[in-house]
Amino acid sequence: MTIDAHTSASTAVGPSVGATFTTIPTISFAGWRSQNADRTAFARELRDICHYVGFFTLVDHGVDQGFLDRYFAAMEAFFALPEEVKALIDKRNSRHFRGWERVGAELTDNRVDYREQLDVSREHPPYAPDVEPAYLRLDGPNQWLPEAVLAGFRALVDEFFARMGALADELMEVLAIGLGLPQRQFRDLFGERPLPFAKLIRYPPTPTGEAGVNAHHDAGFLTILVQHGVAGLQVQNDAGDWIDVPATPGAFVINLGEMLQSMTGNYFVATTHRVIASTTRLSSGYFHGPDLRASLDALDLDAEFRAAVSASPRHRNAGFMAKRNELIAGERGPAGASAPVFGQQLWNYYVRSYPDNVYLHHPGHS
Repeated sequence: MTIDAHTSASTAVGPSVGATFTTIPTISFAGWRSQNADRTAFARELRDICHYVGFFTLVDHGVDQGFLDRYFAAMEAFFALPEEVKALIDKRNSRHFRGWERVGAELTDNRVDYREQLDVSREHPPYAPDVEPAYLRLDGPNQWLPEAVLAGFRALVDEFFARMGALADELMEVLAIGLGLPQRQFRDLFGERPLPFAKLIRYPPTPTGEAGVNAHHDAGFLTILVQHGVAGLQVQNDAGDWIDVPATPGAFVINLGEMLQSMTGNYFVATTHRVIASTTRLSSGYFHGPDLRASLDALDLDAEFRAAVSASPRHRNAGFMAKRNELIAGERGPAGASAPVFGQQLWNYYVRSYPDNVYLHHPGHS
């Protein structure tokens, strides 16, 4: 079975064995929001796309282009600042892994990523520096440049969080309905201190044989990616082929993270992806995440979903990104097992991606 961009509710449901996608489906959110929308059919269609592909392009999402233009203009202004100015908020200064990093500062699957980025999260009062479990140390403040350096920048990033968070909550409701769950199933699991985070990224042209970001899964519930007109994102299908994701103007790219993979017993899988940039590329990803203490226990899904996983080698054998100790032992890619809670899954990401930062701020946990 091959799934293409024209997959519909009537054709997406079928045997999962050998399902291979060759393009990334496009979905209009008008099919959910319009007055005469068949919401049940739309939810099933989106569910099937997330089962088979794990990626889709979303149009008619309701985020106005004017905001996106202002947001990317602010990103361009930030990355154009001298390095000594951006270094005022160097990520190495933050025990919460927030801030700016130079090209090559992050590792993915134990390989250097060729991108410059600013990482921010929702801000909560921090726990004690030595709190246990260690993943609770991820909660805390961001680092921001003074307003006089980049006026209005923080406000635009805060607005990005608000807009993307609202859209992500709505998408999660659609997925819940598609899985036969109560509409607020996922939102009610998010707890009192949800921790979404965002990356503002500038990719220089990728050196030959390297990657802007190496092959990986995302850790959270789902990701909303905004691209600024330059392609480079690639998604790997079950045949091992890399499928290009177009940078459609005004559209968002949505993909699922390892948290949903764990909670759905691999019915949804976090699909492997990477970036190889042929020219300078700007993008920004919003990673929807709950309270660090949120459980990753599998949901009680109907037998049809468990049967679909059993029938598909891709789903049945889907793993999770290797932990730092597994990488040191020679494991690569999706080799590990799921953590029991979201915070531990996220902590595993930081430990394998920023081992020097962990050693600096959290000795004994690297």
